Amino acid sequence: MRGEAKADPVHRDGELPPVAEVDRGPIQSIERAAMVLSLFDRDTHALTAAIVSERLGLNRTTAHRYLQALQSSGFLAGGYGPGPLLDQLAAFISGRHRVLSLAPGIMRHLSDRTELTVVLSFLGRTGAVVTLVEEASAGTVVLTVRVGTVLELKAAQTRVLLAFQSDPSVVAGMHAGFDTEEALRERAALATVRRDRLAWADLGRVGLASVAAPIFGGGDVEAAMALIGTTSTLSPREGPGAPVESLQRAAEKLSSLMPPQATSAVGRHVPRVDRHRGDGLGETTHESARRR
Repeated sequence: MRGEAKADPVHRDGELPPVAEVDRGPIQSIERAAMVLSLFDRDTHALTAAIVSERLGLNRTTAHRYLQALQSSGFLAGGYGPGPLLDQLAAFISGRHRVLSLAPGIMRHLSDRTELTVVLSFLGRTGAVVTLVEEASAGTVVLTVRVGTVLELKAAQTRVLLAFQSDPSVVAGMHAGFDTEEALRERAALATVRRDRLAWADLGRVGLASVAAPIFGGGDVEAAMALIGTTSTLSPREGPGAPVESLQRAAEKLSSLMPPQATSAVGRHVPRVDRHRGDGLGETTHESARRR
């Protein structure tokens, strides 16, 4: 009957069948689109229906339909060359690789100088994801965090990455679980982070503290660098202090080594606007990163 929900097919043992046995329409379309994009190489800078048809064994009508769909979604440009979405992804990956190649030496120096563990994180789906860790080499007890750990929303690194996030929908999505009062408090905390270019964790862990600073690249926030320690070595109540100032200098140094501004597929500069409202900020993130 029309309007009746279609039940998922099941095996006799009650388990769902493998993907191959159910409707793979959308998945197959994604796989084919990926195969089309994989045809770019040193000798193929633009695609045609004939090329796609010949190399993938599709009829020309289907090949043309895939090219049109990829063009309308931004993966391909007007002449079926690489489109702006691919340029954006390439710049994003390049920026991350640059951070990962430059950060270890700066983090090691910072850790030796402060005698604290230094952590670098990128923004994940639900919070900052720990990517690099340089543990303190001095002392008998070392505070650390595992690579791959997803940090809480009120962790210093997550706060930094959200405070300078150019897409407000990302922040709104991550804060969706907060009640109205808590969301307002966290929004105020992020405004303070933007003002001070520094974030402190608010995790309620007695005796432990962490502070983070933003790493900018391509006109947007790329990563967060943090120090983790005890409240005797790190405390927001006692002002910046030498360890925090060293963190800020290290973050600024790494930021200075990153490309200064994003560029679009046609070579124009692309401003990254901080679109948060209600906090008195009307500048681009790039301008914020440049201002000292």
